[in-house]
Amino acid sequence: MNTTDLRFASNKVCDIERLFHKELDDIYGEGETRMMVRMLWEAWMGWSHTEQLLRRGETINQSELLRMHWALEDLKRGRPIQYIIGWTEFCRCHIGVDETTLIPRPETEEIVEKIIMMYGEQEQKDGKKMAPKRVLDLCTGSGCIAIALAKAWPTTEIIGVDISTGALKKARENAEKNAVRVEYMEGNILDDEFCEKLQKQASPYPFDIIISNPPYICKKERIEMRKNVLDYEPETALFVDDNNALCFYQKIAEIGEKTLSETGVIVVEINEHLGNDTMRVFENSGFEGKLEKDFFNKNRMIIVKKKQ
Repeated sequence: MNTTDLRFASNKVCDIERLFHKELDDIYGEGETRMMVRMLWEAWMGWSHTEQLLRRGETINQSELLRMHWALEDLKRGRPIQYIIGWTEFCRCHIGVDETTLIPRPETEEIVEKIIMMYGEQEQKDGKKMAPKRVLDLCTGSGCIAIALAKAWPTTEIIGVDISTGALKKARENAEKNAVRVEYMEGNILDDEFCEKLQKQASPYPFDIIISNPPYICKKERIEMRKNVLDYEPETALFVDDNNALCFYQKIAEIGEKTLSETGVIVVEINEHLGNDTMRVFENSGFEGKLEKDFFNKNRMIIVKKKQ
């Protein structure tokens, strides 16, 4: 396959970028196309943004050109750029992703940073180092939440749980690559036996934090979602039945009743349209707390603790 077959004017960096914009701007917009091209150069060529600008008149070899061709074809079909390059950045961690895992979102990153900051504030107030003893990450997926917390709190015991064998394989790889210690276990938190299985863990301590980004999108909301999410990201990690949209939060509340310490907190990401309903689930289970907005001013997280 030669350069003509690939429809690039040449194997110069500037000509490659020009074709990406010609083919993708109408799909993604000019700004997002530019960002995706930058990600490809960085991931595959190791070029910083400054290097990319300086190398626009340079050429790449045929195998590198072929790789860019297939990336362009994938992007035209709607395949997420993170799956194409195989990773994304989350809370300054390098997180590998594939079609078995959700792609971590900035909103989830905001939640993690908030919970880390909560403990940082305690440290300043008390004048001593504060870190939770045990953390439970339910529906861990790629392991991004657990790994980011493990980097912040190296001495904390962190357990990540997921129903997907493929996601857990990726999560374990990510923990190793980021040089952190996280214990992962396979389990369906909706099963009645799950909590009993969890309580058989060796540690005598209850959890200080239970955190989760569970499936919460109603199937009726599919029409509002982008094609690249619907066609590529795992449905089981996204959707819940319309008539049982809060099932995961009900189970998280039950797990919290039995395994959360008296001063511990539950932190969950939520469906922006179901904030008050989700809060009622926790209030009915003996928790109190608050509904918080993300940087888009949408209801995005709930932080609760046991009523005293």
